[in-house]
Amino acid sequence: MTTFTRIPEEEAPSIGVDVSRRLSRIDPNIYGGFMEHMGRCIYGGIYDPGNPLSDSHGYRTDVLTALRELNIPVIRYPGGNFVATYHWQDGVGPKENRPIRPELAWLGTETNEFGTDEFMHWLGVLSEGREERVEPYFCLNFGTGTLDEALAWVEYCNGTKNTYYANLRRKNGHEEPYNIKYWALGNEMWGPWQVGQMTSTDYSKTASQWAKALKLLDPTLILILCGETGHSSWDHEVLKACIPYIDMHSIHIYTCSNTHLPNVTAPLSAERAIQTAVSLIDIARIENKIPPSVKPTKICFDEWNVWDPVRAPGEQGAEECYTLSDALAVAVWLNVFVRQSQWVGMANIAQSVNVISPLMTTNTGVVKQSTWGPLWLFSKYMRGWTLGVHVRGGAYDGITEPEWLQGVLEQGASWLDVSACVDEEGVVSLVAVNISESKELEVDLVGVGKDVEVYTVAGKDAKAVNAEGKEEVSVEESRWDGPGSYTFPKHSMTMLRWHTGIKTTQVTRGDGSRLDTRKLAWSS
Repeated sequence: MTTFTRIPEEEAPSIGVDVSRRLSRIDPNIYGGFMEHMGRCIYGGIYDPGNPLSDSHGYRTDVLTALRELNIPVIRYPGGNFVATYHWQDGVGPKENRPIRPELAWLGTETNEFGTDEFMHWLGVLSEGREERVEPYFCLNFGTGTLDEALAWVEYCNGTKNTYYANLRRKNGHEEPYNIKYWALGNEMWGPWQVGQMTSTDYSKTASQWAKALKLLDPTLILILCGETGHSSWDHEVLKACIPYIDMHSIHIYTCSNTHLPNVTAPLSAERAIQTAVSLIDIARIENKIPPSVKPTKICFDEWNVWDPVRAPGEQGAEECYTLSDALAVAVWLNVFVRQSQWVGMANIAQSVNVISPLMTTNTGVVKQSTWGPLWLFSKYMRGWTLGVHVRGGAYDGITEPEWLQGVLEQGASWLDVSACVDEEGVVSLVAVNISESKELEVDLVGVGKDVEVYTVAGKDAKAVNAEGKEEVSVEESRWDGPGSYTFPKHSMTMLRWHTGIKTTQVTRGDGSRLDTRKLAWSS
């Protein structure tokens, strides 16, 4: 958590970090990815048969190499809006027998050449060299799908017995179960663009019944409820009805503005959304008399990013060209997840390749957009525990996107957006985003050690971009003696890292229990 005191603009700002204030564990799953059958994410992205850069399975090896740099812990699949008309059985078995279907979410055609088994095999290749695999996170079809179809998919993926769909998986060449634990109960079912849009009442009835049945089939599943933005009536109503049956609550927010300061401060709306959703979860648990022994219901922020659907329409592939301003907005997004780590159990940037993505493919290679640098630095270093930080400085008072954000930022938006963490080895990482387009900030740093590693994401101006053959935004590495004052460049993200010399130990309470749906009662 970061606290803020506003001071006159002419006074010297300061950042104080207290290593003894270790607040909450950062779940590695906040650095999750998302692969949807949309635009060039799957076809022409991760899967590109015939391309010289693809392996014998058709997987782009340059994409695999790049994604391994991010150490992604979990990837959501196959949608997104796509899933509302997706029938998983179309995408298994011999490829020559798979039907080609019209795709209604993004107005395309789905060949079903790449389906459940291909995705799981691709994840296995992506996971090579890791101690733990990249976890799959599947989303169920709540639009045109049925409970019977959902149960069959779970059985196909996780079944160990001599049953029809488990045997179908074996027949298709996959003897061992996939053991997929994360399953979403639909996607954005509140949206008017959604095939099969529901009211909150109808969704709640369906979701609770599906959840009970799914956990009868496999009690180990982690089920994610379909929320909205975290600050809507839908969130309140579905949580109140479904909290006994689910493990996490999904929310989605995209931010954007063509003006720099509203763009880079917009992710602060997500911070308010998390705080609001946490309160709604508390209300639902209290009113449903959920025992305190039951695990907390965490937030699954499984779609987030900078995206302007007018600038990059979804039905045209949603291929954004990201600026330095967008990169700083992504850094603020990630600061939000670190600051709110107590409540966020997963977050998935939408998406991981080509579609509103930091990674773009061409016929001859990959381009790492401006947003790649912050994502890479956070996923590599911002792990462990959130630290308490206090910022004193000036603030931005101008227009915001969304407009309501201006009303809840009582002290304005700090020119320095900051988070910090400490890992198991006692290494502290502090990120400061200077959102000002015009002013570098000399800042007194309190609690910072010596011999500091410095990583800076910057460019000539807020509109700088990376494209094929052009890199205007990069990560620069340097060192700083520390401590004392440090000057943060205008429109930049800076990460400072130093060793405390003391390894981190943690004392925790028990993990808690889960709902035993076979008894329809809380287990102790």
